[in-house]
Amino acid sequence: MGRERTGRQEPGGPGVREDRGPVRYGPPAPDPGLPVLPALAEVLAAAAGRGEPEPAGGSAALREAARAYWDRRGLHGGPEHIAAAPGTSPLVLALIAAHGGDVLVPRPCPASWIPQARLLGRPAYQVPTPAECGGVPDPYALLETVRRVRAEGGRPRLLLISVVDDPTATVAPPELVREACEAAVAEGLHIVSDETWRDTLHRPHDTVLLSPAEMCPDDVTVVSDLAGALTPSAWPVAVARFPDTARSAVRHARTLDILTALGALVAGPVAAAAAHALHEPDAVTERVRRAAALQARVAAAAHHAVLASGALARPPQAGRHLYADLGPLRSRLAARGVTDSLELEEYLTDRLGAPAPGGHRFGDELGALRVRLGTGPLLGATPRQQTESLTAAEPLELPHVEAALSMFRAALDELR
Repeated sequence: MGRERTGRQEPGGPGVREDRGPVRYGPPAPDPGLPVLPALAEVLAAAAGRGEPEPAGGSAALREAARAYWDRRGLHGGPEHIAAAPGTSPLVLALIAAHGGDVLVPRPCPASWIPQARLLGRPAYQVPTPAECGGVPDPYALLETVRRVRAEGGRPRLLLISVVDDPTATVAPPELVREACEAAVAEGLHIVSDETWRDTLHRPHDTVLLSPAEMCPDDVTVVSDLAGALTPSAWPVAVARFPDTARSAVRHARTLDILTALGALVAGPVAAAAAHALHEPDAVTERVRRAAALQARVAAAAHHAVLASGALARPPQAGRHLYADLGPLRSRLAARGVTDSLELEEYLTDRLGAPAPGGHRFGDELGALRVRLGTGPLLGATPRQQTESLTAAEPLELPHVEAALSMFRAALDELR
């Protein structure tokens, strides 16, 4: 999180909205803007009578489904090296606690990472990312940061990265991933690779995605939240794949202990639906493919609108969002009382009628006018409209999508 401004973010202060700044009002993952897949709803409903809880780390069925999912992606191993939790927040929290030491994260980074480290009393050191992408730190900046932290008495032990990134919606090039991971391992860091968005690539046949676990199998724990592509966000479940080493077995056991202490258990019916999704039957893979193609088209239109307004943004390559820098529009925003990312968040959320979390939520400086813009709300306001968007040959020509994009453009064009 960015630095806090004195007096303006304290709940209950004079003239201050209570939802300004605190972690409990932090942004959720970008909304898919699509109805629940009927085939998954049927599995969940069939399992609704299950009364027994899942064990800590997930049942054998759920872990085996996760093993098979990763095996199809070239990451081999047994279900005994997998742990499940109700979402990435408790899972990453448990991983940070299990590893010990100080944490390094890219800037910007997912909104929950820095608060989780702080909750555990751990410093979280931010490392700049290169110009072409987010999610993975610049290797030279990483080395410099590690050595500086050690010189100051710190104990850097863990690097969190996301090769398919939230918030920037970019995919890190394989050569960058390799260089950053080699630098981290050489400095004795363990890597947690969040690959939640790997199945949402906008151009899967043209984008090379390299998991750090492919090149550094003994030094990378992979995490995936199924809400990225496979299951609804209202059914929280995430899985972690640990390396097959003695040291990692100890950390796996610690992670299970922490999840148990937190009561972070996956609900039984959700586990059944998650296992079904992880096995990737035809209905699931078709939904994932269609959703990614739809988000690609809508995100491209939103990106064009951002650039047309004079703002900046990297072309979105995955996910259902983009990360815009409205710094070039600073004078026009200042005339409207918007001088930092917190005020920008409020301004655009009000104008767009949808969450537009500011860059301060993701570790960017408060004074930088950056914001994550979701594309899910552009797909329709009702399940019927959303289904039409998913199945239409030309979704951008649907009246409700045209209207949503027109509103999106208008909110930006008025700042030109």
